[in-house]
Amino acid sequence: MENRAGWPVAAGLVCLGMVACHGSPATRNEPPPTAKGSGSAAPGRLGGKVIVIDPGHNGGNAAHPEVISKPVWVGNGYKPCNTTGTATADGYAEHAFTWDVSNRLAKALRARGAMVTLTRAGDRGVGPCVTERAAIGNRAHADATLSIHGDGAAAAEHGFHVILPLPVGGNTGIVAPSARLGTAIRDAYRSGTNMPYADYLGKDGLDRRDDLGGLNLSTVPAVFIECGNMKNAGDAAKMSSAAFRQLMAESLAKGFEDYLR
Repeated sequence: MENRAGWPVAAGLVCLGMVACHGSPATRNEPPPTAKGSGSAAPGRLGGKVIVIDPGHNGGNAAHPEVISKPVWVGNGYKPCNTTGTATADGYAEHAFTWDVSNRLAKALRARGAMVTLTRAGDRGVGPCVTERAAIGNRAHADATLSIHGDGAAAAEHGFHVILPLPVGGNTGIVAPSARLGTAIRDAYRSGTNMPYADYLGKDGLDRRDDLGGLNLSTVPAVFIECGNMKNAGDAAKMSSAAFRQLMAESLAKGFEDYLR
């Protein structure tokens, strides 16, 4: 995730450009396991609903600063096109984490009948810019969009939080429905994963920001989630586990279900 100034929160990723990650736990490449309660989803419950999932960052970003550092207009100022993201202490990159969780979530939502679009096609590319990520949801006339991230806060800080939009320019009409979406996502994620609310910002797992292009430029309900702090050892252990990432995905799917049904 980017910081409030819009610049990368961490450097020194072990996954640079087109080079594959090495030295990561074996669980990171396991096929998605079945999470507890995943069999309870009713097929077709989200039939006809359009959902856009935005896996934060991208695997090639770090190798192309000339692309991702280019300033873009985010509704109330300029910020970098995109950022490299953060990583755990042992090098599990945020872009890889968000790509994995997003694909697990997309599968869970499609099993419920939703039409799902991801904002990037793989984890070896560059970008897209935050402006284009917002535009993808807008063009799809999505019923809901979610941008998935892992935070890079101080190592002593832990927990998750959902980021809601504040009114900025043309997004005023989506502020209230986004708050409902964010609350549903927060509640389902908390209940399904037992992850605590972030103890370093926000209140009760919710934070509101006006500096994120993905929220400022959205014309459809949109929220971000920081699934945990990748710099915290306890959060990182969970985020590095394939089984726990599946639990995260199923919990997020339940949040969409609660919001959209």
